[in-house]
Amino acid sequence: MNIDRINMSIGGENLELVIGRGEEEELPTFEPGSFEIQVDNHQSFNGDKLVTEEFLDQYVPEGVVVKHTMRSLLDSIRLVNSDEFQCSQWIDEPILLVTRFEYANLFHTVTDWYSAYAASRVTGVPTRPHLVFLDGHCKAQLEETWDALFSSLRYAKNFSGPVCFRHVILSPLGYETALFKGLTEVINCQGAEAHSLWQNPDDLKTARLTEFGEMIRASFGLPLEGIRVQKSQLPRHNVLFVRREDYLAHPRHDGRVESRLSNEQEVFDSLKYWIDNNSFGCEVNLVNGLFAHMHMKEQVRAIQDASVIIGAHGAGLTHIVAATPKTIILEIISSYFRRPHFALISQWRGLEYRAINLEGSSADPEVVIGYLRQILGSLEC
Repeated sequence: MNIDRINMSIGGENLELVIGRGEEEELPTFEPGSFEIQVDNHQSFNGDKLVTEEFLDQYVPEGVVVKHTMRSLLDSIRLVNSDEFQCSQWIDEPILLVTRFEYANLFHTVTDWYSAYAASRVTGVPTRPHLVFLDGHCKAQLEETWDALFSSLRYAKNFSGPVCFRHVILSPLGYETALFKGLTEVINCQGAEAHSLWQNPDDLKTARLTEFGEMIRASFGLPLEGIRVQKSQLPRHNVLFVRREDYLAHPRHDGRVESRLSNEQEVFDSLKYWIDNNSFGCEVNLVNGLFAHMHMKEQVRAIQDASVIIGAHGAGLTHIVAATPKTIILEIISSYFRRPHFALISQWRGLEYRAINLEGSSADPEVVIGYLRQILGSLEC
């Protein structure tokens, strides 16, 4: 990797130092020879491209990605003789090269986490892989989770000269993954537990997303099975309400979030009053999921400990990838944001999913209570 031929910002800066920086400065532009592969000196194609335009059109079509960095990366690879091949350092362990786009959005970041995880699994990397960010994004709140999930991470521009890898894996772009493509393509697949698929293989079922959720929990030292802490002899069920809040996520973020549930506070307060003033035959707690103020480990713990997860359509619900198998999902969907992100993740996780489709962006609290009453009635008490 000839880092001086890759044009992008350095990356990894503190957010406050790069306010206003454009995304075009942060995404890589590859000059010819940004990547080189050493070949024997007796071969005659020194400086030739690794792949043809026909190859790129067949295997890396432009698709919906406006700036397809994977395609341009492959197009930049040149074959060079050993006497032209230069290195300032060699890296022997397998390395995943990851280019992030919506790096501060949880949904898009989870697609990147999943891509890196799945790429390491299908290529047989024996341990959690080492990553190199092939982008120039600044540090974001989600970077600490990259650190937790993978063995190490480094920004490409932190290398001081040409660096050589024994084994490189190109992680798919987030827009090219099943988690994203399921929005526009039919992916007929149902979530299942790994042990059941070992005993009864089924091409229409997958345990990959469940295993990924287990990896997230294990990365934070959380047990693979949810713990329903009991303060009494009665079973306990947590109802987690995932909230949406304003926050500064990246240099181009103005600190405002779109309203997906305009009366969210009213719905939360109504649920709390109803739960506090009713008897269910077991302990039921409403958890205020203010994730923007919680460390990622605490967010994952709240997801793991929930029997029911409620929330308006929004990136915070992506956490359901780490939910335990019997968790029930209740999504409140504004008429302005009817997309199947979380219905699909629930399906691929094998979770029970229900939806309240709104006319507009305001929910009737009594309707939400009615759905929750039915759900709690189906749980063991």
